[in-house]
Amino acid sequence: MADDRKQIQKPATASEVDAFLRQVAATPARGEAGKRGRLIFAMDATASREPTWDRAMQIQAEMFSETAALGGLEVQLCFYRGVMEMKASPWCEDADSLLGRMTRVRCAAGLTQIGRVLRHALDETRRGKVNALVFVGDCMEESAAMLAGLAGELGIQGLPAFVFQEGGDRVAEQSFRRIACLSGGAYCPFDSRSAQTLRDLLSAVAVFAAGGRKALEQFGVRRGGAVLQLTNQMGKG
Repeated sequence: MADDRKQIQKPATASEVDAFLRQVAATPARGEAGKRGRLIFAMDATASREPTWDRAMQIQAEMFSETAALGGLEVQLCFYRGVMEMKASPWCEDADSLLGRMTRVRCAAGLTQIGRVLRHALDETRRGKVNALVFVGDCMEESAAMLAGLAGELGIQGLPAFVFQEGGDRVAEQSFRRIACLSGGAYCPFDSRSAQTLRDLLSAVAVFAAGGRKALEQFGVRRGGAVLQLTNQMGKG
């Protein structure tokens, strides 16, 4: 019998996008002027994720192009799949390097390993400042309390997690929202019909990681659409 937690996918509503952007705006800006922003781009690569993985490959180049004028961005790809397999790439400084690594990944059935992703992010930011963690997934099969504890540690380390959920799994939603809240990041749902919204919001997080809130405000003016909502809520920060 199908998992009762799986619900029909729903796109992000205007209010959910609005709330996500408010949270990005409220996140403290990075504090290492003159250095490239660093962002961990983590994805669930279990069997159900292949269509989203393909869309992410098309989107990722924009994260680099939108941050080039801000001093650049380093992105580390992190994913889990199969039986306890989790991998993280070296830090990539351009879209071609990241795309080359993403195209070699094949999704495989398995349980979620979000806890390992959060622990890895903690280890990375202790070695060298990481400005943002992006996680894209659709379900959660671990201890919610354990994930909340790790998210709280991310918050202490100043590493906000921006969590994007595909689909309507209610258990995952509750946990994902808590991860975002406790880490000081933000949560937003999406579906296959909202690829442009996901593209814009991922780019917004990348711009934030590379240049802080002022850069994000300028990006909103230039891009318009969902991201433009942010500039009306930022205040003077």
